[in-house]
Amino acid sequence: MSAALHVDLDLFAANLARVRQTVSPSEPMLVVKNDAYGHGLVPIVRRAAAEGFRWFGAFDVGTGRVVRRELGEAARIFVWMTATADDAVDAVHDDLDIGVGDAASLEDVAAAARTLAHRARVHLKIDTGLHRNGVRPEEWPAFVARVAALVAEGLVEVVGVWSHIAEASDVDDDDARRIFDAAVAAAEQAGLRPSHRHLAASAASFARAEFRYDLVRIGAFAYGVRSAGGIDERDLGVRLISSLRAEVTSVDDDCAHIGLGALDGLPSTLGGRVEVLTPAGVRRLESVGEDSRIAAWPSASVGDAVTVFGGGDNEKSPTDLAEAIGSVGEEILVRLSPLVPRLYEGRVD
Repeated sequence: MSAALHVDLDLFAANLARVRQTVSPSEPMLVVKNDAYGHGLVPIVRRAAAEGFRWFGAFDVGTGRVVRRELGEAARIFVWMTATADDAVDAVHDDLDIGVGDAASLEDVAAAARTLAHRARVHLKIDTGLHRNGVRPEEWPAFVARVAALVAEGLVEVVGVWSHIAEASDVDDDDARRIFDAAVAAAEQAGLRPSHRHLAASAASFARAEFRYDLVRIGAFAYGVRSAGGIDERDLGVRLISSLRAEVTSVDDDCAHIGLGALDGLPSTLGGRVEVLTPAGVRRLESVGEDSRIAAWPSASVGDAVTVFGGGDNEKSPTDLAEAIGSVGEEILVRLSPLVPRLYEGRVD
């Protein structure tokens, strides 16, 4: 393989500035799940911290613990998947903010706090209709009453109430927001005093100010990856921070072969569906197998660089590729990240 994912950390910093400007006065949380959307967790969180970001969304406890080791005590690290009781112990031990979306997880966190004699910080999740996880509205009153009892024991501190929304339509999202607001009110009636409410992720936080509340979770937009079917990255004021490039390894009568293929994470279903950028302009990606075949150009030669996505004013994004095969842009980045080397530009440690 002769391919690399180039990550421009200066562009990333510019995107973070745009995010902060857009969501102000709410505070942005940078989501770094899946190895920072395939861009490399450690360089990303180091640069974000250098740019003044304080909140990080890590999804799983293992990722959250890496961020804690890298950034120290000053960072606030939100995790929303404690799959086991051991996860809960690790999260409390490393002073992570824990998203709790069911009664069993709440009891795991409380047990961990009791064992470690360390109060756990929790964010309570209400299911606003997406049904991904979260406490159902009819179960919420009993849930927050139990949380209040644990607060009285000194085992938990309620930092926030949060949820995900479908972002399928404004009507559905407005319904979800009404459920969310009612859940916050019920929590307060139970004697809880959450300081942070967070409902919006990238798309809603940019499009609808009323969804921002105190904290917004920004994932794909921070990396310049737009939503499928969404507004162009540059219209959002962000730029794609990565570009995937591979060298030509051989040339035959009608195709140039590049050192990047399905075994490296490039979806084979892209073959025949998209174009890539060559030294002679755009050419069709004919097939993806052990390597990838590109429609040749007259001067094609071994060592020429081919850009699969990113890399210029007419760049394709991972979302453009994903839309061609009915997928999601960040999935392509995540598939590539374990196998394709990454090169960082504009690095700040």
